[in-house]
Amino acid sequence: MLRTELLETIANGESSGVEFKRDDIRPEQLAKEIVAMANLRGGMVLLGVEDDGTISGIQRDDLETWVMDTVFGRYVHPMLLPFYEVITLEDGKRVAVVSITMGTAKPYVLRHNNREDIYVRVGSTSRLATREQQARLFESGGMLHSEMLPVSGAAFDALDRERLQDYLLALAGDRELPATDEAWQRRMVGLGFMTDTGVPAPVCTIAGLVLFGRTPHRFLRHAGVRWMAFNGTDKGYQALDDTILDGPLVGRFGRPGDARELIERGLIEDLMDRMQPFISVEGAALADGLRRQRTWHYPPEALREAIINALAHRDWTRALEVEIVAYADRLEILSPGALQNSMTLEKVLAGQRSPRNPIIVEVLRDYGYVDARGMGVRNKIIPLMREANGIEPRFEATEDHVRVVLPRSVSKP
Repeated sequence: MLRTELLETIANGESSGVEFKRDDIRPEQLAKEIVAMANLRGGMVLLGVEDDGTISGIQRDDLETWVMDTVFGRYVHPMLLPFYEVITLEDGKRVAVVSITMGTAKPYVLRHNNREDIYVRVGSTSRLATREQQARLFESGGMLHSEMLPVSGAAFDALDRERLQDYLLALAGDRELPATDEAWQRRMVGLGFMTDTGVPAPVCTIAGLVLFGRTPHRFLRHAGVRWMAFNGTDKGYQALDDTILDGPLVGRFGRPGDARELIERGLIEDLMDRMQPFISVEGAALADGLRRQRTWHYPPEALREAIINALAHRDWTRALEVEIVAYADRLEILSPGALQNSMTLEKVLAGQRSPRNPIIVEVLRDYGYVDARGMGVRNKIIPLMREANGIEPRFEATEDHVRVVLPRSVSKP
């Protein structure tokens, strides 16, 4: 870091990624700030700077050894390697800059007094993580898959047995169906669609319920999709349509001969049908003399890919539905939760994969809903939008959601 960069950072004050501390701070207090930053998106601690930004300078002779061996070695777990440097100012005072990247082994904890406490950064302060924040950290670190959490009250009869029969025989490779309810439940537990919690009978997991549940929203209030359409460019206009769609993600297929044919729609098909009048127009003339030509404001394949991604990769620790909103000039698809762990928009656009819900993704891939290579953003959404209307889709990732914005074609009605 250059001297000018350090002075500018100090002038800007403390933030979620910057903390000022004297170098006589207790090791567990410094470790708390480090853990909180590693559990967010990283940051830096400036040692030798007062809370008000006054530069007091380094006083401790063995500061680097103390930081690396004592603070990081004894109090921060799991192991985290910082970048340490000392900047000398014109008046001779020195400031130590301890830079921490976003951790990839979340959650990081402060080990002290026979305890392991998880801290998160909230603004310019470090606080103990709430239960919900802890769940998200465990999930982002790959130690918890929320799709495997049990759904209270959702017994085996909450699942659509006909869809399950089709999945087992046509896609899972089973030669015959389970003969009894107990055998069915054991098979569902084996696939991750149900889980044994020690009560008399297993209950559905989130994955099993959202994939094959008859009415998932009944048991899981943030299942399903919130769909809205407006005639203007924001939600201040009167809604043309506003509903929550519920149902199993996958459709039910039959097999007349060797061809698999959709005989009962799932949530994805129901949603696309519901959206159609608001994202396309039907021409007056008949195409081929048999049917009217439909013109789409967005490429249907790109739209379907964006919707499936939002459903497949959403964060189930967030008690919000996937939200899809059509405006006069764009369509927005919002998936609850941040990107998984160290994933960034750049990595997503490059085609890297890091599924948050591997069971859901694999089942959708079995059915052909998900691209086998997992590169739908790069190979479908972006090129199809460019080809259709010459406009780039927009992607936004925050700590709370991932949003895809598809601009409406300006050259089509």
